[in-house]
Amino acid sequence: MPTLDFYNMPGSPGTLAVVMTAQAVGVELNSINVDTTKGEHLKPEFLKINPQHTVPTLVDNGFAIWESRAIVVYLVEKYGKPDSPLYPKDPQIRAVINQRLYFDMGTLYAAFATYYFPILRNSSEETEKNLEKLNAAFELLNTLLEGQDYVAGSQTSVADFAIFATILVIRVIDFDLKEFPNVDRWFQNVRNVPLAWAQDLRVLVDVKNFLCANLKK
Repeated sequence: MPTLDFYNMPGSPGTLAVVMTAQAVGVELNSINVDTTKGEHLKPEFLKINPQHTVPTLVDNGFAIWESRAIVVYLVEKYGKPDSPLYPKDPQIRAVINQRLYFDMGTLYAAFATYYFPILRNSSEETEKNLEKLNAAFELLNTLLEGQDYVAGSQTSVADFAIFATILVIRVIDFDLKEFPNVDRWFQNVRNVPLAWAQDLRVLVDVKNFLCANLKK
């Protein structure tokens, strides 16, 4: 298997989802840290790779792709087994996986970002209203997981990786899943899968320390 250049910020949900998928399909990543807080994503050499200057970004033999959910699909389609359950060819199963990926990006992660990022900036935004949106996203996910072992279909898919990575980071700020029993059950099951996310636990500790140190008192 080839080694792919992976420009990323350790500990982010997107990074974790790609790392999990890469290990699942047997691809080695050459991890290149990009510190956005220092403007490294705006350097000319990175802009040539990704003019949108976002991380994570994957470069596979000169081919560049960014947006973590697009990356995980690419990895499975190119390097996964034929008709891999991670992203199978069945159009209906694939449609559900795509929907869950969009749910993660546009609802769950968006609610997390809307709630936590203003707190980090000591913004005067109404955090209680934003917390309600985050709880609503979890309530919807809890409904989707009723009687289900996976977020899409009957087997682990890239949607599980993406949503797991988002929730893993959300839980860094002591977000309690007990109010959402289906999500909690699913999260614990995915957590037992021996994939590369475990290698990032040290990074997550650093993320927690950073966030807790910057939360508005």
